[in-house]
Amino acid sequence: MTLVAAGSVALAAGLDRLIAEPPAAVHPVAWLGRGLAPLDRNWTHPRLVGLGVSLAVPLAAAAAVAAGVALAARVDPLAGGVAAGLVCFVCTSRRMLLDEARAVVAASGGDLPAARERLRALAGRDATHLSAGEVRSAAVESAAENLADGLVAPLAGFALLAPLSLPLAAAAAAWVKAVNTLDSTFGYRSHPMGWAPAHLDDLVMWAPARASAALLAVAGGRPGALRAARPLARRPASPNAGWPMATLAVLLGVRLEKPGTYRLDGGGSGGDDPLPTRADADRGVAVVARAGWLAFGVGVAVSAAWATTGPGAWPVPGVLPPC
Repeated sequence: MTLVAAGSVALAAGLDRLIAEPPAAVHPVAWLGRGLAPLDRNWTHPRLVGLGVSLAVPLAAAAAVAAGVALAARVDPLAGGVAAGLVCFVCTSRRMLLDEARAVVAASGGDLPAARERLRALAGRDATHLSAGEVRSAAVESAAENLADGLVAPLAGFALLAPLSLPLAAAAAAWVKAVNTLDSTFGYRSHPMGWAPAHLDDLVMWAPARASAALLAVAGGRPGALRAARPLARRPASPNAGWPMATLAVLLGVRLEKPGTYRLDGGGSGGDDPLPTRADADRGVAVVARAGWLAFGVGVAVSAAWATTGPGAWPVPGVLPPC
């Protein structure tokens, strides 16, 4: 029996804590983003192109990762575990996004123009005329949403496929990350080819968004917050992003708002909830940080449980037993 898959998740968590993100020059996700750039042009049949890209790109990323991890595992099981851990690390993101959210919140108290500028790295909205409270709201919302798509989704793919094989687990994390990257690149109304990437991302993120809301409720010490967040979660246009954002609004008892688009009144006052103060926003980022560690912990536990009780208990990672 082996706990290599659990060790891979633990390695990813440790690397996230120590170095946050690989440099952009050597980050595979950054490579993917740059590789997709030439596709951003006018097509005769944009939806058809978008569908083809949505099918081909994540599968290609998954296949490349699976081959690499399988090759490493053939050399040595420990090497396979390290390779899978590195894949899990580059496909997840926690500390860098939280550090950026904290920086935006800190700047909002004394240098609002700088806070607006830094917000661009977190939220895809025009921050030119946002107040300090609206900037903090955007930072907190982004931290909550990124918990789902930046950490929980790829981590869940890894842990759930760990019972089949280590290469498949790593491939699942890469596939999810590629789907999310396609949505981030093309999934906007201004991109006609973004229809398929956006809808595929909606399907993939359905469960992780709700799981992230549950993790936030537990990390905030109020599991019952999910019930109060349910009606608020339907207000954003996204079928998924509202869940972690609404849960955090309820936990903080504040209003999280994207002006002109949605308003999440977490305090239950019927419309008089204040925007987050700096203390509120700092507390919100701290809750997201704890939820992120909970996600890693659950990933380790699930991988370990499968390794000792399920098909993942096969002696060589990445090698299926004979029929």
